[in-house]
Amino acid sequence: MNTFKTFLLMAVLTVALVFLGGFVGGQTGALIALILAGGINFVSYFFSDRIVLKMYRAREVGREEAAELYEVVEHLSRRAGLPMPRVAILPQDQPNAFATGRNPEHAVVAATEGILKILERDELEGVMAHELAHVKHRDILISSVAATLAGAIMYVSRFGLFFGGSRNRGGGGILTLVVVLLAPIAAIFVKSAISRSREFAADQGGAEISGKPRALASALRKLEAASKQVPMEGNPATSHMFIVHPFRGGGAVLRLFSTHPATDARVERLMEMRGVG
Repeated sequence: MNTFKTFLLMAVLTVALVFLGGFVGGQTGALIALILAGGINFVSYFFSDRIVLKMYRAREVGREEAAELYEVVEHLSRRAGLPMPRVAILPQDQPNAFATGRNPEHAVVAATEGILKILERDELEGVMAHELAHVKHRDILISSVAATLAGAIMYVSRFGLFFGGSRNRGGGGILTLVVVLLAPIAAIFVKSAISRSREFAADQGGAEISGKPRALASALRKLEAASKQVPMEGNPATSHMFIVHPFRGGGAVLRLFSTHPATDARVERLMEMRGVG
């Protein structure tokens, strides 16, 4: 059901992009939007891991440079039945982690320097198991494509705002304004819903891989508290990748568009898990 919901939301984003392209530019606009979506998906599929690692100045490490982290990932990969991913460390003080890569054979799990300083071994295992669950579920690809489709909708909306809707479709005026303003808001909402759904699934999958749901719950509490005190240097567009939201700010309305579920809700679900650990 969770997977079905995710792909249904992805279909909504794709249809919205094509519709918006058609509204702004008629049949030609729809075709351009479809080609744009295909190109974005291609780039996201093959290059998202390199782009984000370079963005955060991550360095790949082996057993010699980061023995505990490497051994934790190695152990959990065997438990999950996954190939050993590359391991990277980000020069960031905020405790956080993410996974990237187009499939399990090209995956990278990354941890910040900050997370290695505050978590106990069991908690680190819980976090890394969560990231490996993302790898196993191919959530990195899903989230990257959703984010880039939403971004494409925003760009097409801006084009429509400046140049108006297609005359052949009767667009223009108030209708154009409504469409080009609401489309990106709806796209962000759908993208965020996809991300929240995948985070819940990765929490459950991570707890099953590590066998330690309570350790993951404890880690989430620590990371949530630290993220409010220690800033993250980076691009907010990548927030969906991290285990806890790395960038703070905004009130209750903006939280409706958050890429992460409320940490309390995540912890509650983990504490209710039975037959694990």
